[in-house]
Amino acid sequence: MHRPDLTNTAPVARIGPHPQWSDASRIVSMDPYGHLVAQCFQEQIDDGTDVRPSIAVTRARLSLPEVVHGRQQNLQVDGRILLESGEINVTKIAVEPVWHLPGVAERFRIKESELRRILFEQTGGMFSDLVTRSDLKIFLPPIGGATLYIFGNPEYLTDSSRRLTCRVHDECNGSDVFGSDICTCRPYLVHGIEECVREAQNDGVGLVVYNRKEGRALGEVTKFLVYNARKRQDGGDRADAYFERTECIAGVQDVRFQELMPDVLNWLGISRIDRFVSMSNMKYDALTAQGIDVGQRVSLPDNLIPEDAQVEMEAKKAAGYYTPDEVPDIDDLAKTRGRHIEGY
Repeated sequence: MHRPDLTNTAPVARIGPHPQWSDASRIVSMDPYGHLVAQCFQEQIDDGTDVRPSIAVTRARLSLPEVVHGRQQNLQVDGRILLESGEINVTKIAVEPVWHLPGVAERFRIKESELRRILFEQTGGMFSDLVTRSDLKIFLPPIGGATLYIFGNPEYLTDSSRRLTCRVHDECNGSDVFGSDICTCRPYLVHGIEECVREAQNDGVGLVVYNRKEGRALGEVTKFLVYNARKRQDGGDRADAYFERTECIAGVQDVRFQELMPDVLNWLGISRIDRFVSMSNMKYDALTAQGIDVGQRVSLPDNLIPEDAQVEMEAKKAAGYYTPDEVPDIDDLAKTRGRHIEGY
């Protein structure tokens, strides 16, 4: 088996250690030292133990058409965060999941033995050690991780005198990458990035957490089946039936389990978010449950919502999404319609 040569792979920015790293209840789904393997375990690596990083920290430039072509005229080039080319300087961090089973069980308020049994059964018995080796407390789940984008100085994340703007975003390939207009994912992601750039330019710091949870973690096949069902149902694509179609096909509305989401923010040492660019009540509740204070909640401007995405937006507002406006009632939802399947 190949043993990786980790020469010159050290993080480009210092992350931690932070007090949250030593609190067993604050980080349960990742290894807080996963980016320091080559430093912390060099002796073991030299002795032949195969210890590999689960976190990588690098630098990058982002190029987004909305920014390059100046959709937001008040987002000014400063040569430090936003360059003349329209590119954005960021610190980029990849995180793979490493679950501490006792901690994950405690987070979900269930017994560790129950968690092990459920994981064993729901993965088709692939991981027999879950039920035969109770002494093994670490599990590497076969799921996607997260990518963190830091705008500005990473050290500002823990500086209480600096403002933090943050968006926690769950993957949507169709919209994020290809611009599909049935949902608000890319508009909200880009809006979050722009707000993070603006905060960093004002001597604060911005953070985008991009989680691999395609289709509410149900996957893209399920998501596309739901799209077809919504567009073909009696009465057309309606906000009042938005969640029903997902339940009919998948049996549930959502399997993202936001309870584990705050771990990456705890890892970064974050205790307060000044501007949270998200309307999700589930994400807000998960953050505050972990003791992270959330100040202003920033909704998506109406002019950035695609026409066909109004169904999604109105349904989510009625289901608990944050909105500074009046919550739509059942009559409003019934009137909010999307494009028919033959309208493409």
